Amino acid sequence: MTRVVLDISRLISRVRHSRPSGVDRVEMAYCRGLLAEFGDNLAFSAVHPTGRYGRIDRNVALDYLDHLEERWAHQGDIGGQRSIPAVLPWMRRLMPVRKGVGAANVVVQVSPHHLDQTEKKREILARERGKFVCLVHDLIPIEYPEYARPGGRRLHEARMTTVAELADAVIVNSAATGASLSNWIEAQGKAPPPINVALLGTQELPVTPALEPDDEKPYFLCLGTIEPRKNHLLILHLWRSMAQTMPAEEIPNLVVIGRRGWENEQIVDLLDRSPALAPFVKEINSCGDDELAGMLRGASALLMPSFAEGYGMPIAEALALGTPVLASDLAAHWEAGGNAPDYLDPLDGPAWRAAVLDYAKEGAMRSAQVERMRDWHAPDWSDHMKIAAEVITRTAS
Repeated sequence: MTRVVLDISRLISRVRHSRPSGVDRVEMAYCRGLLAEFGDNLAFSAVHPTGRYGRIDRNVALDYLDHLEERWAHQGDIGGQRSIPAVLPWMRRLMPVRKGVGAANVVVQVSPHHLDQTEKKREILARERGKFVCLVHDLIPIEYPEYARPGGRRLHEARMTTVAELADAVIVNSAATGASLSNWIEAQGKAPPPINVALLGTQELPVTPALEPDDEKPYFLCLGTIEPRKNHLLILHLWRSMAQTMPAEEIPNLVVIGRRGWENEQIVDLLDRSPALAPFVKEINSCGDDELAGMLRGASALLMPSFAEGYGMPIAEALALGTPVLASDLAAHWEAGGNAPDYLDPLDGPAWRAAVLDYAKEGAMRSAQVERMRDWHAPDWSDHMKIAAEVITRTAS
């Protein structure tokens, strides 16, 4: 039987955070999915925040996963980070040990944590004496460095160098990401490792009733980190234009959900200082799964005008709840949404305005999408994990 070690360094590094990122949710899904696939033949490892690498006690790891999921579900209104004294008990319990290192057939890692340290990862794999399977989420910092944090391109190139040099097989979240990775590795004069496409599963949000706004006006959602790549500017300028040219009672509301990211001064200025937007736009930096599910169910549509994505997870989540989607015309978005959403040029403001107003009035465009959604099927985590398990088993042999 294949002995698998899953690296959960990312989840441990997030011990102070009350809300998960998309990468956090994927690592959690792998914890649960690989447990179902490999049972007692799955172990956990990590690079601890102290820098120490080793095995995490299985019972402690499972307790920690339960603890994280409980926090994610019910602590959406808690801002900032937990204090260091508050998390020290977990830091002590999650300290890795040497016992068991070297007994793996395959080491699996699904986050970019410490992948920028090629030699450190090489040393870890040498100690484990096993093959290496990793998941790559995107190459956006390399392909679109203008949307990354300062130094983000160099950091991500270091991660992809580790993948190119050390991975025995790679799982990607979309064919678009797979093509980007293959092209980049070939451009470095190397042969890519086997690349396997497995669409991310759709998160099962709680069964909560649709949000009914106090003013009974239709509303739209923007969901994701507030950063230039997500193209919030297009949507905010659209709403300001409507505020300047339309009667207030005819203007739908906009809810922007996501933490504030980087290089976003113009977006933040509009959110904080535009009097025209204030009556119609609400910003929520953090919310629990119950609240998110209710808001998604009640929305006229989810708006995804991104310039670049590795995958369109919010698109699949919205469609799974029966909420239509207006999305930018990206290959990754098509893989998530299929033929269901309406896809628009992320620079075509008039087209987005026309679509928003149609959807607000439940017009012909929205009705057509609702009809198309009947044939859409949500990507399933069990399907993803089946592919992942096959890749892991094949690599081990």
